[in-house]
Amino acid sequence: MKIYVQSFGGAKVVTGSMHLLNVENEKILIDAGMFQGINEYKNYDPLGFNPKEINALIITHAHLDHIGRIPLLYKYGFNGKVYATKATFDLLKIILLDSAKLQEEDYKTRYKKAQRRGKEKFVRPPLYTQQEVKKIFKKMKKIKMTYNKPTKISNNITITFKNAGHILGSAFIEIETKNKKIVFSGDLGNKNNDILPPPSNPSFADALFIESTYGDRLHKDWEESKKEFKKVVLETLLSGGNVIIPTFVVERAQQLLCLLKEMNEEGTLPKKAKVFLDSPMAKKITTIYKKYHHFLSEHCKKYKTHPFEFPQLKFTKTSNDSKKINLIEKGSIIIAGSGMCNGGRILHHLKHRIWNPKNSIIFVGYQAKGTIGRKIIDGAKFIKIFHEEIIVRAKIHTINGFSAHADQKELIEWIKSFKKVDKIFLIHGEFDKQIIFKSAIKNALGKNAHIVEEREKIYL
Repeated sequence: MKIYVQSFGGAKVVTGSMHLLNVENEKILIDAGMFQGINEYKNYDPLGFNPKEINALIITHAHLDHIGRIPLLYKYGFNGKVYATKATFDLLKIILLDSAKLQEEDYKTRYKKAQRRGKEKFVRPPLYTQQEVKKIFKKMKKIKMTYNKPTKISNNITITFKNAGHILGSAFIEIETKNKKIVFSGDLGNKNNDILPPPSNPSFADALFIESTYGDRLHKDWEESKKEFKKVVLETLLSGGNVIIPTFVVERAQQLLCLLKEMNEEGTLPKKAKVFLDSPMAKKITTIYKKYHHFLSEHCKKYKTHPFEFPQLKFTKTSNDSKKINLIEKGSIIIAGSGMCNGGRILHHLKHRIWNPKNSIIFVGYQAKGTIGRKIIDGAKFIKIFHEEIIVRAKIHTINGFSAHADQKELIEWIKSFKKVDKIFLIHGEFDKQIIFKSAIKNALGKNAHIVEEREKIYL
């Protein structure tokens, strides 16, 4: 049986995950993510295959770097079935609509500026619009998957979704053909996460395609990270400053709310503190998390009231509500997107706060190369926001124990939990990190892992 895998994103980079599995000319796509950071331009490149030939799309989870190019598949003729968990489908619509909205707004701004230079015909249109996303979602042939339940999707292929512990609804995928078992990890969760249970154990694999985002390092201890977070928050508030937290609206925002809820319950969050979740999208996502409360960790379920609600918390709705936050001189905690500071309301808060040494900026997630977030944590003295150079005087804190990704040790432990694993392929990671992870796998398991090249055909 002729089987090969070809990656059209997520190869030697963290974003843009898109992997094609060809089994006897039956073509299955695992994820269709958007490129972010320095690779954003690649979203406008040809996909590299004909979407009309794709029989099915399997979605591991609803982060934009795994779903952001789904509308392009439909634009160019995809009409197959789509397999994902119910929670992933719920998140998918919100995230793709938000992506389209941001693209439309960005296009309008760039078009107006180009008009003044007489170069409007050179402005690239959005990859897709909100209207197109709504049409696609109605058209989508959704197959809602349950964890641990094998599902036959063709004569040659059976798939099983298993909990990946990364975000709500996330899964790693076991794909069985007549003579091979192939596993795609998707993104694996940090097992010390207070929000979700840890990833499930896999069975066996002839070929494992595993993410390598943090394959080069170990996260800070979870409990130590929580202590550090609480310390920074309290010291900043008590010294008359504000705390600004760029956050991903899926998982990370809810994780922070749960932690601030814990501070409220134990009496360490000042009663006069004002906590703002400044993201209409994050509010919608939090509602989805409430809907699937039964999937959350025991830690999250222990509170008498909901883990994402406490007296100091306010959800902002309109842009005017967001602007009013900037009038508060001290005592606020502002949680806003985007997580990598490459758009969204966080840019306005950084513009108004990052120059003030009383304030603290806390980074609790991955910052891709080329993003403003990455520049800040790399020590930039000035950053450009809305064409204005702004000095960085606020205290900058990076607390990577909050990561929703497994670290090197957890990834290796997960690989060890296979009853058998033959070939290992590294995807979804920066190349320099993958080299370190490859060496760690060799030392721990005695196996040679292969770093996947973009569009390389890997025969199994």
